[in-house]
Amino acid sequence: MKKLWQHCHAATMAGGKYSVIDDAAILTDGARIEWIGPRAAAPDIGECERVELDGAWVTPGLIDCHTHLVFGGDRSGEFEERLEGVSYAEIAARGGGIASTVRATREASEDALFKAAKTRALGLLREGVTTLEVKSGYGLDLANERKMLAVARRLGEALPLTVRATCLAAHALPPEYANRADDYIAHICDEMLPALVEEGLVDAVDAFCEHIAFSTEQVERVFRCARDLGVPVKVHAEQLSSLHGSSLAARYRALSADHLEYMTEDDAIAMAQSGTVAVLLPGAFYMLRETQLPPIDALRRHRVPIALASDLNPGTSPALSLRMMLNMACTLFRLTPEEALAGVTLHAAKALGLHATHGSLEAGKTADFVAWRIGRPAELSYWLGGALPNRVVRGGAEVDIERIAR
Repeated sequence: MKKLWQHCHAATMAGGKYSVIDDAAILTDGARIEWIGPRAAAPDIGECERVELDGAWVTPGLIDCHTHLVFGGDRSGEFEERLEGVSYAEIAARGGGIASTVRATREASEDALFKAAKTRALGLLREGVTTLEVKSGYGLDLANERKMLAVARRLGEALPLTVRATCLAAHALPPEYANRADDYIAHICDEMLPALVEEGLVDAVDAFCEHIAFSTEQVERVFRCARDLGVPVKVHAEQLSSLHGSSLAARYRALSADHLEYMTEDDAIAMAQSGTVAVLLPGAFYMLRETQLPPIDALRRHRVPIALASDLNPGTSPALSLRMMLNMACTLFRLTPEEALAGVTLHAAKALGLHATHGSLEAGKTADFVAWRIGRPAELSYWLGGALPNRVVRGGAEVDIERIAR
């Protein structure tokens, strides 16, 4: 059924800008936007349901394009250690960090992981997230990577969210492959990825290119395997050092390269040429007390699309609010509120390969949007936490979040 959503202001984010339409109306037909424009120019559609938005500001549904939402346990103890001066690399070297979450995740049942992940996903949905990515990478063997990716699929079926599942088996070296990184990469390429892709559990393949994880040569083997399987790639790169993993990703036309504190201008040029999105993760930057800023000016200069994400994970970014990341990106990275909003809408959609259907309010796109009780779009970046009153619409239907949560 067609609906006319009216008496609102729309920040459409078309072209990555606010692209404001004052006194706007949005005509939806089922799950898609049929028309959007000034209310006075609305087409004559005869009988349809009219929905009053009472002067709200409407934005596209927010997109969290980098999360590790599914995991067992937590690492609050390591948080205390880092505050006492122990580095992330030191914690990882003695079996903490990712390895500790791997143990907890392997021990948890699929149902237990789903229950915990659903609670986190509902928190994101409440603040306007309608699309998110979920990475694996805490299983590190076929059975447990499959378990994590199956939970991601269940979340997309159980909640009014579009969920993209990314296989991050090349996240860390599992204990059973200690000192045998090449053998583990071979296991990923020869057994894990072919099986998981065949089972329909994988939308993209990711790898952690860093001195505490995998070399560029090892990551490239994963990328070649993904390419042969017809699956797009992404990369964690340049978080702790400069290995030019982002340039490697660009050579494989990766959807995104993420973190990027230590990337160079040459990396930015390569990403611009390939169309690879830069995904910045201010939560991890903040939690690790990093001082090396991502090269924002180089990304702007070469017109690399900049996305933002929560990086929700139990160790380096236990961030339960994507909207808080908007403020952090503005205050820590000096993005403008307009750039920040583009980073969780249009550019985040591109980082997931969904920009043809998501990320902006345009005719033909999916009718995912949020009506906010705010005075201007900059308030989404301005307020530090708290619940901003909103109405979430996903696929043309208003979401009753409290009913879903019960």
